[in-house]
Amino acid sequence: MKAAWYSKNGPAREVLEIGDLPDPTPGPGEVLVRVRASGVNPSDTKSRGGRGMVFPRIIPNQDGAGEIVGVGSPELESRIGERVWFYESTLGRWNGSAAEFTTVPAYKAVRLPDGVSFEEGACLGIPAMTAWRCVFADGPVDGKVVLVSGGAGAVGRYAIQFAKLGGARVIATVGNAEAAASASAAGADLVLNRHVDDLATAIAGFTGDANGRGVDRFVEVAFGANLELIVKTISPNGVVASYASDAVPEPKLPFWPLVMLDVTIRFVLVYVMPKQAHLEAAEAINSALEAKQLTHHIGRTLPLASIVEAHEAVERGDLGKTILVLP
Repeated sequence: MKAAWYSKNGPAREVLEIGDLPDPTPGPGEVLVRVRASGVNPSDTKSRGGRGMVFPRIIPNQDGAGEIVGVGSPELESRIGERVWFYESTLGRWNGSAAEFTTVPAYKAVRLPDGVSFEEGACLGIPAMTAWRCVFADGPVDGKVVLVSGGAGAVGRYAIQFAKLGGARVIATVGNAEAAASASAAGADLVLNRHVDDLATAIAGFTGDANGRGVDRFVEVAFGANLELIVKTISPNGVVASYASDAVPEPKLPFWPLVMLDVTIRFVLVYVMPKQAHLEAAEAINSALEAKQLTHHIGRTLPLASIVEAHEAVERGDLGKTILVLP
C-alpha cells in the first residue's frame, strides 16, 4: 500500500516519508479499512513533532473515512463493504490513516450516513467527539448560555453546533473576521473578536446578568490564557470543560474566586475518556449527520503526496480542516 510515515520525531519536512508498505492485517475484533480521506489534527502534528517514538515506524493521523474491506473476526463479516468514519487509529497503534489501508477496533469504525462524503467523514473523529464531550458531559444545556472559545476551530465549530442543537444560547470568541464568519455560519448567537472587543462587557450585555456573569458553560481551548475572563463571567455552579491550554500550559488557578462560585472544571481528553462516552458521542454525531444538522468547514484537500504541506498547514493554524484524499 501507499503510505506516509516517520521513523523519528521532528519537523514534517525532515521526518515524513512516502512509499510502499505491506498492507496491515486486522486482528480479532478489528476491521480493515480502505482509507479514502485522512483528517489531520493538531495532536497528529504534535505527536510527530516530539512526543517520543512508541513504535519504530508510525503512520500518522488519527481520523479518517473509507470502506471496510476486511475483518479479523467472523462475526464482523456483515460489515464488509460498509462506508465508515473512524477515529484514534494511532492510539496505542502504529498504523494511522495516512495510508491506503488501516486497521482499527470495530467499534471505532462508525457507519458513515448516506449523503456524507468521505472528506466530511474525515473531519469528525477527535474534534467532533471532543466537542460533544465538552458540551454534554455535565448534563443538558437547554436554556443555558455556552461560551465556546476558538469558535472557528475544528472542535469549537462542532461545539457551537452541538450546543445549539441542545437548546443553548451560544457565544463564540475568535481571532479575526474570517473566523468570525465561520463561527456565525456554525450558528453562534454572538461572535466576539478577542483582539478587538471588550469581552466581559459584551458577555454581560448578552446574558443580562446584573453581576456581569451569566455564562453557564465554557468550552475552552485556551484555559490558562482565558482564566481571567472565566472568573469574571462564569455563573455560580458553572462548568468549564477544557481540552487545551497551549499558550499557558501551567496556569495558576484562582482557587477562592472559583470555589466561592462552586465552579466545576472538567478536563477533556478524548483519547482517555471512557469507551461508553466514545459510543455515546459517535451515536450523537451520526444522529446529527442523518438529520443534516452538522456542517463542516474543510479548508483544503490535498493528495497523500502533500502530507508535509498538510501537517504544516495545521501547525500554522490555517482555518478549516485539512484533509488528505486517497483515490
